[in-house]
Amino acid sequence: MKPAITPSALKIQSVLGDGFAVLEFDASTRTSADAAEAIGCTVAQIAKSVIFRAKESGKPVLVVASGVNRVDEKKVASLIGEKIERADPDFVREATGFAIGGGPPVGHAQKPVALLDADLQSLDAIWAAAGTPNAVFELTPEKLAALTGADYVDIAKR
Repeated sequence: MKPAITPSALKIQSVLGDGFAVLEFDASTRTSADAAEAIGCTVAQIAKSVIFRAKESGKPVLVVASGVNRVDEKKVASLIGEKIERADPDFVREATGFAIGGGPPVGHAQKPVALLDADLQSLDAIWAAAGTPNAVFELTPEKLAALTGADYVDIAKR
């Protein structure tokens, strides 16, 4: 683990400011399980950013979910008032500026509609991707809400 050096991770460090430390690993943190293993935390503490595409408006929809949860697309659609679909890699890169597997919850090219997984609120510390498949940063659920301007809602598939 070392301080950020790649351009995408440094971009996120710039967006976050001095109150956060973007860290890069030699090993991949692309999946929630990989990230938890590299960091030494639980999979639940991984705040994975998933991008969907709103079917009618075409807007990007960001769901930040606990690493142990699957996103219930019907719940998300109900919350935003529009059906959603899985976004392809080109849409994700265009909307966020980042590739799938390293997408952060902040610093996107287009401001997304954003929702946060209510299950993250019960954790003291969470970890989010920071622009590359091996960069992360630590934060609290309160700071995630402040950074994204999003609300905590029930989005988990049960």
